[in-house]
Amino acid sequence: MANPPTMTMSDDELRLALDDANLPTLQVTLAHLTGDRRWLEGPFRPRRGKALDDNDDAGLPAERQRQLREAAYDVLRRWRDQSLPVPAHPTDAQIVDWLTACMGEEVPAEEGPMMAEEAGFQPRDVHWSAEPPVRLADFRVVVIGAGISGLCASIKLAKLGIRHVVLEKNHEIGGTWLENDYPGAGVDTPSHLYSFSFTPHPDWSRYYAKQPEILDYLRDVAKQHDVLENVRFGTEVVSATFDATTGRWTVVSRDGDGTHTDVADVVISSVGQLNRPQTPAIAGADTFTGVAFHSARWRHDVDLVGKRVGVLGVGASAMQIVPTIAGIPSELVVFQRSPQWVAPNPNYLRDVPNGARLLMEQVPGYAAWYRLRMLWMFNDKLHATLQVDPDWPHRERAVSEANDKHRTFFTGYLEEQLAGREDLIEKLLPDYPPYGKRILMDNDWFATMKRGDVRLVTERLTGIDGSAVVTDDGERHELDVLVYATGFQSKRMLHPMEIRGVGGVSLREVWGEDDARAYLGMSMPGFPNFFVTYGPNTNLGHGGSVVFHTECQVGYITRLLVEMLEQDIVSVECRPEVHDDYNDRVDQAHERMIWTHHGMDTWYRNSRGRVVTNTPWRLRDYWEMTREPNLADFTTTDERPAS
Repeated sequence: MANPPTMTMSDDELRLALDDANLPTLQVTLAHLTGDRRWLEGPFRPRRGKALDDNDDAGLPAERQRQLREAAYDVLRRWRDQSLPVPAHPTDAQIVDWLTACMGEEVPAEEGPMMAEEAGFQPRDVHWSAEPPVRLADFRVVVIGAGISGLCASIKLAKLGIRHVVLEKNHEIGGTWLENDYPGAGVDTPSHLYSFSFTPHPDWSRYYAKQPEILDYLRDVAKQHDVLENVRFGTEVVSATFDATTGRWTVVSRDGDGTHTDVADVVISSVGQLNRPQTPAIAGADTFTGVAFHSARWRHDVDLVGKRVGVLGVGASAMQIVPTIAGIPSELVVFQRSPQWVAPNPNYLRDVPNGARLLMEQVPGYAAWYRLRMLWMFNDKLHATLQVDPDWPHRERAVSEANDKHRTFFTGYLEEQLAGREDLIEKLLPDYPPYGKRILMDNDWFATMKRGDVRLVTERLTGIDGSAVVTDDGERHELDVLVYATGFQSKRMLHPMEIRGVGGVSLREVWGEDDARAYLGMSMPGFPNFFVTYGPNTNLGHGGSVVFHTECQVGYITRLLVEMLEQDIVSVECRPEVHDDYNDRVDQAHERMIWTHHGMDTWYRNSRGRVVTNTPWRLRDYWEMTREPNLADFTTTDERPAS
């Protein structure tokens, strides 16, 4: 175990902390520290937990729980007092075996290598095979964006000694977590998964962190890895053009002082999919006499106290905003186009107890094993249930028997939460298959909908007239403030930048407005040495953490750059047949998945019904695809054109 944490807890502090322990995590930590598997078997074997539940007590009787805590107290005291040896990293087989035991369900053997990397038990980074090549001195990369992907790219480039600059349109790092600071903004991925594997954050205050804490984490990562020295803030990229005469890219950007040009061997776009707000075209919107703004551009100077506030949309942002601000306006009007499936989650609103935070910080392996438990629970388990069963007879309500069981469970939860309000049950119960749209966590949504000062409107909007939103039943909904919680231009990827490749061909012309395609979501024919992170078909609709996907993509790109530099390759360009074959496989896989079901509208699909944003692959599959780049997938150039 490399660089184990230092334990400073006193005996009394340790006992109190163990009272807050997640027992399955504590059990596997004990097995790791002692090499003794008995804490995971026989009378101590954890029972399988419920979906989205941490299973804190492992389903064990109180006496067994007490025995486990006593055993952990003894072992951890000895560790603290340095009378226990530092354990070796577990093998892939041990990881799978111990996780299977602590989860109470079978974890496939194929998960072992990926989990070893994710926990830091095995290295994930690429290294030079010998001394860095001489050509490195003249090699330069431009990274566009300083959000999660841009930070990761900068950190990994710097570790290799690759000169680069990060161009960021905002005046601070953070990307979507800087821009989306609306009330209640936060993650719907467990906090302990929502951090880089190379810089984990054991001290989350909540199991599902809110925006300020996430942004603070990203700031800390940037400082810890000296990212800021490579970032030019307040600089928006206008265009990037490949110059065939030099084999390099010319990147034009704009800041407060005017227009600037950077020349680079490689360009990495890290602007993501959720970058530009989407505001629907509503007749008369410009006549609104109150204050209107998008949720991603929240007006903190607008006082909502006593106001009549309207929120357009009931997606992820609205489901966080509405319960958070309810009770502040005199009336809160929620305009719903289509209802959402909502999942109960016991941890969603829960703080991490102080004792559990101490265990995460100080107990060797505890945070890593907790992260792996979350990785298994929230990544690929759901994937199989989102496949369309061609023999399932009730396609109007579900895509398979398993999916129909999800419907029954979520419907039961909704009816329980809205008991006595049949009017709301009718309005809030979706008629499309669960997971057809992004599943949302219950943020006291149903409780808020029952409030007397909250009104749900399901009639279609026909326009805005002065101070009122008008619906097709003729009703005028008078408002002082209107919030557009209407999402992002996710399918207009890289918009509004102008990217021109070989022969001056525009990427916008290749993709059109909503049909982006890329090999592994990262590279396109005709655009040498240009890579995209969080690109086409890399959004996670079945679970998991975007941070994991980011690390896969940045790892792939940096490995490719190392091969280029060590083999003196000037440029790599994805082969058309490789690109087309990959995207054919993406489309074929999606045809077997729930997101092609036409019973609902979703931002995952383009105007022709093709799924553009989401990946059809399990995370394990994508990790395997991106683990080692294959130069045979690219046309390579060994000589730089004469300038």
